Parts: sequence; C-alpha cells; structure tokens
Amino acid sequence: MPVIRPFKCVRPAKDKVSAIAALPYDVYDRKEAKAVVEANPLSFLKIDRGETQFPDDTDMYSSQVYECARDTLKEMIEDGLFVTEEEDCYFLYALTRDGRTQTGIVGCASVDDYLEGRIRRHENTKEDKEQDRICHVDALNAQTGPIFLAYRRQEELDRIVEEVHKEVPLYDFTSEDGVRHQVFKIEARLEAAGKIGEIFARIGCVYIADGHHRAASAVKVGLKRRRERPDYDGTEEFNYFLSVLFPAEDLKIFDYNRVVTDSDSIGTGKLMDEIRKYFYIEERDTMFRPGRKGEMGMYRDGKWYCLTAHKELYTGDPVDDLDVSILQNKILEPVFKIQNPKADPRLRFVGGIRGLEELVRLADESGEIRVAFAMYPTSMEELLAVADSGRLMPPKSTWFEPKLRSGLFIHLL
Repeated sequence: MPVIRPFKCVRPAKDKVSAIAALPYDVYDRKEAKAVVEANPLSFLKIDRGETQFPDDTDMYSSQVYECARDTLKEMIEDGLFVTEEEDCYFLYALTRDGRTQTGIVGCASVDDYLEGRIRRHENTKEDKEQDRICHVDALNAQTGPIFLAYRRQEELDRIVEEVHKEVPLYDFTSEDGVRHQVFKIEARLEAAGKIGEIFARIGCVYIADGHHRAASAVKVGLKRRRERPDYDGTEEFNYFLSVLFPAEDLKIFDYNRVVTDSDSIGTGKLMDEIRKYFYIEERDTMFRPGRKGEMGMYRDGKWYCLTAHKELYTGDPVDDLDVSILQNKILEPVFKIQNPKADPRLRFVGGIRGLEELVRLADESGEIRVAFAMYPTSMEELLAVADSGRLMPPKSTWFEPKLRSGLFIHLL
C-alpha cells in the first residue's frame, strides 16, 4: 500500500516566503521566466530555471546551468533565506482561489510505489523533458517542485485536516495571481502525523494529477542513486519524492483547448461537411464555452460554432470517450492529418485559464486561416477511470488550477 512519510523540510524564511515561492518551471517560456527573475531576484524560478541567470544564447540544458542552480540554492540557504527543519514533519498546504479552497498533505511518496503501480499515471512523458529535470534534481541533490497527487476521499484524513486548519499557519500570503497560500506544520511527534501514514497505508493507490515529468525524473534519479549505492536499505531519502496529496473530489480541472495553425488547406464548407459526419453544428452569435460533456466550441473566420458529438460516439471506453479523444479521432486526425498531437507543430495547446479571448487572438493572428477548439473540461472521475484502467490520456487533456508553488518545500536527497 502507498507509503507517504514525513521529511526534514527545507523551506523559506517566513519574511521571504511570498517573494521566493514561484509558479512551476514549466508554465513559462524562457523569455517569460527571465522577466520574472529580473523583476523579483528572490524568485525560486532562478533555481528551477537556472538559465535565467545566463545570456539568452546559453544552452539551457548545459551543465553550467544546473550547477548554477545548485550553487544559488546553497547560497540562499547559507544566507538565511531558507530554514531547515530539525525533525521530520508533514505539512498541510491550502490554496484558495475565488473563494474555493483545496488542502493537500505534504510528504514524500515512495519510488517503489511508483514503479509497482500504486501511484497511478494517466499521461505519457517526453524523454527530453524528463532529462532536464533529472539533471536538475541530480545536480541540486534535491527535489524542489512537489508532485501533485490525488486520492479518493478519506473521512479520517478530512478530520485531521480540519483540526490542523484550526492552528495558526506557518505561512499565509496571497500571490500575484490572487491565490491565497497557507501552510501548516504537523510535527512527527504529534498523533495526527502517525495517523496520516497509517491511513495512506490502507489506501489501495494514489494518482498523479499533475507533474508526470517531475515524478518520472525523481524516480529515475532515485534509481541512479541506488545503482551508485548498491548497499542501500530503502530508508535513504533518494527512495522518496516530494508530493502534495489532495482529495480528488476537491480538485478542479480546467479545459485544455486547441488551435490548428495550418488549416487554410481545407475550406470552411468542406470542413463543415467533414465535421457534420460526427457532430451537430450550430452557429453562435458570441464566443461559445461548452457547458457539458459532448459539446465543443469551434472558432473559424470570425465565427463561433457549437459542435455536439453524436451519442453513438460514446462506447464506454475510458479513453476513447474523452472529448479530447473524440476531437483527435474524428476531426484533428482525419480532417487535418494531425496524427501525433504531441509532436505536430501545427497544433497548439492553450490552457483554459487564458480564456476564450486567447483562442480568438491565436486564431486571428498573422492573417492566416486558423481554427480553434474550446473543450469542456475533463472530469476527475474520467481521470481516475483512465488511470485505474492502466491506460493513458491524449496529451494535454487536463489543466489544473491553482498551481502548486515551487520553493515552498524542498526535499534534500
């Protein structure tokens, strides 16, 4: 059964936490990341993205970049910008956005649980993205961005979370994107800490909600350390990786939309004929956001349409029944010849947090004829069903908000 254990956390000094805590490294491109660090020199992004401290023509995957990140973290710890717990602890991490709060338990998950399927995946990873984080974790000898895990609700854990929430938080700040972040410490000596590990040990499995590349990289660094230390006994920190675990029922998935940037090879009339084979089409006067499963919005040539999938397309298969799968299998592949959505440069993915206006902007830019698709969000139950079946979703099927901040919790290996 899954092992979730406390750890000796390295965390920001209280008066620096709001400046240090940063959005995950992969929500920025290189230019955006550098701008963030220039505006806020304490941002943890300068560690997560070491290339921000080099000229723009520096290879962002060079050893000097990872070594710089390692040295920067060491200097910040030595300068008192971080503190290190003297004993193993769990933490609660509560994020509040638009009046809605989700609270996760911070601890370390097991490499073996990942390898043996007790930590279930729903997404493939790309080797180049894995390699980047492998080099980062290996150079720093630390995990700096937690893996976003989910579990099916446990009333016993709910009661523990409720009691800990009554305490004074270790941190309480609101980030620039309007998200309130609260952190509470649960010392290992407390009764609640012992119960947390026991309850997770009774759960059959937990699920990766977000952070597949970070999880795969952490596991591969752990395996590398095992090869280097053939006498390891399983208690070493490299056998575990930093995680935050939330009840699946509390999580919100946003839509993950698509823009086809080379769609002028097919006229609007032909496009509609092809789509009509599998969807009912209704033109809309304004921007259209899907309101239920089976609906998609489509924008082309200044017009919005509601596409409603024919009911017979849904067969009960956990992957094929995903709306993103139906879009791929019935429109993107047969009509636009996009066979590999993960690698085709004509397909752009747009997180729903950016709004429908971003789809219009991308579809209209450069004077090209482009088409945008607005999706109804994948549900958590769909995600769990795919993971339980041992299957994988199409790429970019889910967008979670709010994002967990990096630099709040550091796990040294």
